[in-house]
Amino acid sequence: MVKSEYQSRHGRVQLGPGMHMLAAAQAGVATLLLTNPIWVVKTRQASAYLLPRIAHILTLCLQYDNVGSTSNSLRYNGMVDALSKTYRMEGIKGLYKGLVPGLFGVSHGALQFMAYEELKLTYNSHFNRPPSAKLDTSEYLACAALSKLFAAVTTYPYQVLRARMQDQHADYANLRACIRFTWRHHGAKGFYRGLAPNLLRVVPATAITFVVYEKTSQKLMGNSNPDDGAQTSVPAPDPPDPKV
Repeated sequence: MVKSEYQSRHGRVQLGPGMHMLAAAQAGVATLLLTNPIWVVKTRQASAYLLPRIAHILTLCLQYDNVGSTSNSLRYNGMVDALSKTYRMEGIKGLYKGLVPGLFGVSHGALQFMAYEELKLTYNSHFNRPPSAKLDTSEYLACAALSKLFAAVTTYPYQVLRARMQDQHADYANLRACIRFTWRHHGAKGFYRGLAPNLLRVVPATAITFVVYEKTSQKLMGNSNPDDGAQTSVPAPDPPDPKV
């Protein structure tokens, strides 16, 4: 929707990399403002569920005393209860913890969208296709997977920082304190913890999502005919191996 608005406003069919990033960033900010409370309670529900079990295992196996005391932890009975308790205890500020790194994280979607659009344009240009030529399934898969891989690796540290700040068991004064703590105790690797399994999860999922979106859009808009340049004799590239 934002992309279409920019195209109509500037009178151009194709947008450049900068305009692609700006359109994606605007959509990302709007999405973040609406969904940040959900991510807060999701993180807290997960930590509230796992911490007591991990502490119990350490107590039994390692004979630690008073490991993971959860006296300061809240127990939640579902998402609505978590939202209610967070708002009651911390106000609206509590529901928007992690918003600042989240705003930096808007660059993730902006980079992904820009890379995806530029990959499609570059691919079509390389094989002398019209810029708006439709791709086949394997080509969409490759462009989507590569764009997601690029964006995920580039912006992953913000996801780590955001999760740490939203965790009720970790108390950081601000984003700078969170960065210092992570660097002091874990080094550079601390900002990329969990990257490999994250890529294994999000890259294939994103590739499939983009293919379904593109094919569905073509069907709904009536652009799935062979005369639009979608089908050519050019061999399609193999999709990237999801095992990053």
